[in-house]
Amino acid sequence: MHLHTPASADWQEPNTTYLDWLQKCEARGLDIVAIADHNTVAGIAQLRQDIERLGWLEEQGRLRPQEKRTLDEYRRIGNKLLVLPGFEFTATFGFHILGIFPPETSIRELELLLLRLNVPATKLDVGSTEVGATTDVLTAYKLIDEAGGLAIAAHANSTHGVAMRDFPFGGQTKIAYTQDSHLHALEVTDLDSRSRRATDSFYNGSKPEYPRRMHCIQGSDAHRLHRSPSEKHILGIGDRATEISLSDISFEAIAEVLKGSDFALTRPYRPKKEPFDYIAAAREQGPNIVQSFHETWTRSGGRLTAILSDVVAFANTNGGCIVFGVDEGRDAQGKRSGLAEALFGVPFGDVEQAKANMIQVLRSSIAPALTAVEFSSTLDVRGRHVVVLGIAASLNRPHRAATGYPREDASQIAQITDLA
Repeated sequence: MHLHTPASADWQEPNTTYLDWLQKCEARGLDIVAIADHNTVAGIAQLRQDIERLGWLEEQGRLRPQEKRTLDEYRRIGNKLLVLPGFEFTATFGFHILGIFPPETSIRELELLLLRLNVPATKLDVGSTEVGATTDVLTAYKLIDEAGGLAIAAHANSTHGVAMRDFPFGGQTKIAYTQDSHLHALEVTDLDSRSRRATDSFYNGSKPEYPRRMHCIQGSDAHRLHRSPSEKHILGIGDRATEISLSDISFEAIAEVLKGSDFALTRPYRPKKEPFDYIAAAREQGPNIVQSFHETWTRSGGRLTAILSDVVAFANTNGGCIVFGVDEGRDAQGKRSGLAEALFGVPFGDVEQAKANMIQVLRSSIAPALTAVEFSSTLDVRGRHVVVLGIAASLNRPHRAATGYPREDASQIAQITDLA
């Protein structure tokens, strides 16, 4: 979701063609890529012009053999790879913001948006990070969002990032830059890290001053086809990609994920390592004000009351998620899953029906009724069935469980929030 082309002034491999660029994307096994050149859309424009020119020559019967092979290769890769147009905008004070758009977006629309962002007309084709005084970060988020794009803070935790790492100041500015409603995701360089200091741990919604949980993705920010042999931190295409669970290969499907509340749908791509274990990462963080764990979900032993209490607590505050199938303090390598137990008469192992029953119980046992509650798909964690229930912050709070009591701290927070 963050690739440069020869249209960026700091592209590092001279004589690279756009077909070379596409072939490298295919070779790395990518399904979706976004062109994000610095303050320009000249790269996506050149790619489209090359294909259109060859298509016109074909219509006129004037294609040379080599041109035909090139056009055939463009079409072959085009049937496998979705290329999204976009740009990497340099906002006021040098912060970098990605604007990613649907594939049908015209070059004129994108250039008009760059002009509205105060990129000088004389620099629209330069591809430079330095374009003079432009638009502030929050206005950029808003204009990109209103234009139908995804606003993503580029390398948020690094140089030119809105998380303002190592800045001697920040305060309310940092909060605004990372919590704005028009911002759809943070691109981070430490998505693989499970440290409590990792960026996605910081923006998981558990801090009162940062209540909005943010989707965190990663990108290579590639300025060359291949990783630099001398400077390993300078990445090539596909060296730091993100996996996203999508309903289909489309811009709309990506937008649905990044605008949604299911945070288990994205993970760092690890071609030579163990798959990213979302549940293990969550358990390392432990229970907090945005996540809890329940090994089983039966009525017996007061378990339902505990589940309802957690749901009410999350709905009354900033939202959160409940992981069913593992206990936060126990190893996930059990012989049986808690989810395999019968739930309200559901046969052993019928997880999907059990999920439907649980939603029905939640909606009938909480007043006022909750609607923004849904399960993610069933996860397989070391042979155990695990599911995640997402609860959005409610607009009709405070809520109360009919068969139990919400957590005391949650009701207090709800009262404080209402007073505020």
